[in-house]
Amino acid sequence: MEIRMKFPKINFDEMENEGTKSVTAGERRKFLKLGFAVAGVYAGGKLLSLTSLVGSAQASTGAERAVKDLYSPHYSMVIRQSMCIDCERCVEACIKTNDVPEYGYRTRILTKKYSGTLDKAVEFIPVLCNHCNNPPCVRGCPTKATYKDPVTGIVRMESKKCIGCKTCILACPYDARYFDEERHAIDKCDFCWDKRLSKGETQTGCSAACPTGARTFGDLSDPNSIVYKLVHQIQEEVWVLRPDDNTKPNVFYMKGTIGSVDAILKGSKFKYFDPTKV
Repeated sequence: MEIRMKFPKINFDEMENEGTKSVTAGERRKFLKLGFAVAGVYAGGKLLSLTSLVGSAQASTGAERAVKDLYSPHYSMVIRQSMCIDCERCVEACIKTNDVPEYGYRTRILTKKYSGTLDKAVEFIPVLCNHCNNPPCVRGCPTKATYKDPVTGIVRMESKKCIGCKTCILACPYDARYFDEERHAIDKCDFCWDKRLSKGETQTGCSAACPTGARTFGDLSDPNSIVYKLVHQIQEEVWVLRPDDNTKPNVFYMKGTIGSVDAILKGSKFKYFDPTKV
């Protein structure tokens, strides 16, 4: 006796797309490895709409870019968090390069402490301006003293236009700005544009000074750059800070060791640091 199962015909056009926020990072990565991206969620999460990524490059979960190749060069930074040893050479280089006063900062290193762990009790997190593609500081500035460079995508300051109202400080979700008392203007990281990049240098002061390679700086619009390859590899997660704010940052975070870049460049799987093999 032949038994045939009847399934209802599903018309996605008649269903409401509930968005993809409910899809976990792990679920996204599983589909990415199979060559698909989650395009929609329906019926309370029971149905997923998938889009093929064959022939295209996509970033890992949390690091998707809103517009491909919006800037050229598209300056970005990848911070391999596990490699930061809190030596603060990056901070010292930033202060020296950009004449940052004692009370100011353009980059800092936050400390995250873990309890009940044997392998790692403390983790260091370098932070700086995220040079967002959707920067709330730019929208909030009444004099347009802070602006998004239309060529490089760097969020910069024009001090002469700044009236010191500090609206941009309140608007920034990354606490990446301070008030320079001498210049009576807001100051922040500009990826060392004024002091290095505009003069032909290819690295920021902090990335050049980092002894472990925790900070990798480069052009996100260049498929041959290490930054591009780190952000677009799909073996391991890449994330950004405060993704729910929809600022579309250009500073990305991931785990790893010095060998991770070499592994990605060779096309092999990203490897984590294993303390049991030291």
